[in-house]
Amino acid sequence: MARLWGWVVSFGKFWYDFIIGDDWTVAVAVFLGLIVTGILNSNHIVSWWLMPIVVVVMTGISVRRTGARQ
Repeated sequence: MARLWGWVVSFGKFWYDFIIGDDWTVAVAVFLGLIVTGILNSNHIVSWWLMPIVVVVMTGISVRRTGARQ
């Protein structure tokens, strides 16, 4: 049982590091972008363009913030 529990914990840590990573604000922005995209699509509004904009803007913000720290 301990071996299984260790695997579950390792799996959870991997996904946390993969999704949240170094900058949790990017993960939150992408999550909110997906929610807004889903809401717009459910109301028959074309919104495929929203996620690329969110990703590009948040990547720029993250890079700028990281560069300012160093």
